[in-house]
Amino acid sequence: MATRIVTFDAGQTLIELDLDFLAKRAAVRGVLVEPEALRAAAPAAWRHYDALVDAGALDHTALWRALMAHLLAGARATGDVPAAVSWLYEQQPAVNVFRKPIAGMAELARELAAQGVRVAVLSNSEGGLAELLADIGIADAFELIVDSARVGVAKPDVRIFEHVTARFGAAAADCTHVGDSWSADVAGALGAGWRAIWFGRHAHAGVDPRVQIAHDAAGVRRALAQRLA
Repeated sequence: MATRIVTFDAGQTLIELDLDFLAKRAAVRGVLVEPEALRAAAPAAWRHYDALVDAGALDHTALWRALMAHLLAGARATGDVPAAVSWLYEQQPAVNVFRKPIAGMAELARELAAQGVRVAVLSNSEGGLAELLADIGIADAFELIVDSARVGVAKPDVRIFEHVTARFGAAAADCTHVGDSWSADVAGALGAGWRAIWFGRHAHAGVDPRVQIAHDAAGVRRALAQRLA
């Protein structure tokens, strides 16, 4: 049987922005905002982020900063928001605000590993992803954690996908990547010769017949059951 490998993106696939934690972190820098106000502002902030991603003009760092600035401004945070955004980003490798596990995803990774699937994280991150996943108690679910800041190349560059196949000694055709970003995760995986499952709030059918769709852990499980049969 061919080696079976499944990789997961981290942000918005395995973990999401913890708005309660963000409010506490912002307060450390003198920026005051209520978690409920952040929750109310989050949909517009993510729409702004998505538009920037679609435009393709910004790198990971700029996108992260734009999301945070728009979110805090939309929540009517008081204080020096630009300075707080810069500080929050600088702190990301040690204190990541994307730290709330998405329901069922780590459990699914453990199920896959128990079935003999080799499971990894493949993420564009800031260099501290392995430590973050250990801190929130889900690192054990993954055989390998690939952080773009540590390997020096980011999705959708095919080289980061090739890094995984090289580490596992596998062929691209044996690999499936699960992620929320069309451009970074889905298009990146397809460009590397992998299969892809588009995950999350924006995933919709009809874009590419090669791509399966999942909106939650149960949907990923169903898609993978078909792929790994």
